[in-house]
Amino acid sequence: MQGSQVGYKSGMVSLIGRPNAGKSTLLNKLIGEKIAIVSDKPQTTRTRITGVLTRPDGQIVFLDTPGIHKPGYALNRRMMAVVTDALSSVDLVLLIVDSTEATGSGDRFVRDMIAKIPTRAFLLVNKIDALRDKSRLLPLIQFYSEAREFAEVIPVSAKTGEGAGLLIDKIVEHLPEGQALFPNDALTDQPERVIAAELVREKILHVTGQELPYVTAVVTERWQEEPEVTRIECVIYVERPSQRPIILGHGGARIKQIGIEARADIERLLGRHVFLKLFVKVREHWRDDERALDELGIHG
Repeated sequence: MQGSQVGYKSGMVSLIGRPNAGKSTLLNKLIGEKIAIVSDKPQTTRTRITGVLTRPDGQIVFLDTPGIHKPGYALNRRMMAVVTDALSSVDLVLLIVDSTEATGSGDRFVRDMIAKIPTRAFLLVNKIDALRDKSRLLPLIQFYSEAREFAEVIPVSAKTGEGAGLLIDKIVEHLPEGQALFPNDALTDQPERVIAAELVREKILHVTGQELPYVTAVVTERWQEEPEVTRIECVIYVERPSQRPIILGHGGARIKQIGIEARADIERLLGRHVFLKLFVKVREHWRDDERALDELGIHG
């Protein structure tokens, strides 16, 4: 049985970095399936997302985490608690940095955090497909390497997959021997209803642009399997009554577009027809409401 032979490697690997470094895009590329939502808006990832990659020689369990930032709301404090927890219980840490951005105070914050972690770490310099001046790589690598030693430094492109094969080989090389932690056909431990809600939230970020970057949450309230179709009902929460019409759009055009785009992704995920119904409700100050965060499934 795969996962039980001598020399088989397995372990937990955290993906960490600043918001928009490309962690979720890289996770999807490595897994070969869309299990983490992607947006150019900061703080898109709010909880820990597990992705499983199984090969004949080993199994890698990736933990995608929220972008590292200084927390303000209770929501953000929970997000950073997810990062801390993911760093404390893994075999390997992948620090992902954006090669196209100049370093600043946020990067120093990340560098200080990674310096305190005793776990073996890789430095992944991402977005090399968009970097015209490759001479910028060396100062960036030096900036992070001053804080700690990295077992590997690998330039990658989460978008194109450049460097992904080498990265996977190096991860397996550095993992301990052990049996598989998940069944061979597993891709994630995320329930389908959670992934569906997150796909709806991704489309909200895409369709509304800069109007509602942080203030929405989505919960799947109904999931009914029928012979020909899966019927799903999701509730979109906003913080103020004035935000509800932004989601709905003129004559309901926006929420219809959100539904069309989300349904297409959910159908690809499930491999069957989906009937998706969306509702918009106001829950004031949910980002700073501990009870609301519990109910929305956003745990620290």
